[in-house]
Amino acid sequence: LQIRWSCFGPFHPEVAESLNNLAVLLNQTGRQGWGMAEDYYRHSLAIRQQVLGPAHPDVATSLNNLAALLSDMGRYSEAAPLYNHSLVLREQVLGKDHPDVAVSLNNIAELMRVQGRFQEAEPLYKRSLLIKERVLGVSHPKVATSLHNLAGLQRERGQ
Repeated sequence: LQIRWSCFGPFHPEVAESLNNLAVLLNQTGRQGWGMAEDYYRHSLAIRQQVLGPAHPDVATSLNNLAALLSDMGRYSEAAPLYNHSLVLREQVLGKDHPDVAVSLNNIAELMRVQGRFQEAEPLYKRSLLIKERVLGVSHPKVATSLHNLAGLQRERGQ
């Protein structure tokens, strides 16, 4: 981060990427890293919005990652609009059948699932699965992950 900051200045996509990557690592450490991770995600998002514009795939990634952290923290009402914004951006910029759209759909479904909103989660899981099958092929490991997530939801629903 310091090297990129020194070379490129504080408002550069490379700096935003480093901030995002550090936030990912901090989030993975658990509760003790969440506060700093949130700051880094927000800083990365601000840089990306300012430098790349509001409708860029990297902005969608920053929104998604910040939403994931907020969800991990149990701040679901804050996570939901960020996940939804990320989905809308990805659909507009990348197309409705892009694998990143499938990721957004899965993440929103997971947010619904942890809140017990199973009926809302299921069609999102299914759409994510269909995109992955169509784009990546039925034998891809990410398809298996989607099948696992959908099966977990059905298990929780007693199906």
